[in-house]
Amino acid sequence: MSGIKTAMGIQMLEQVRLKVKDLPEVIELIDGHGHTTFKVKDKSFIMMSDYGITFKSDLENQEILLQQEQFFKPAYIGHRGWVSIHNPKDWDEMGVLLKEAYMRAAPKRLLKLFM
Repeated sequence: MSGIKTAMGIQMLEQVRLKVKDLPEVIELIDGHGHTTFKVKDKSFIMMSDYGITFKSDLENQEILLQQEQFFKPAYIGHRGWVSIHNPKDWDEMGVLLKEAYMRAAPKRLLKLFM
């Protein structure tokens, strides 16, 4: 297991932690590929490495996000709507996107607590 090691990666990880800290039952772990992964009830909604952030979305929102230069479709899971970004500049926007990712993964009973 490796995890995030670069200064840029650590800075992104700190920002992501701030954005998800109040979401119910979120766990952070390092997966078998060395990615820092955020899950709710065994469902991933954010995966990170030193190179960027990949988050759960749907195909419709993915299409809209991919029209912006900073977003791209990740290999292997992009066909399911996931979206990646290398180095986010707008953390307010990322906060909204990460909370939406959480809402796509969380069970309904947790969404009731969140809303």
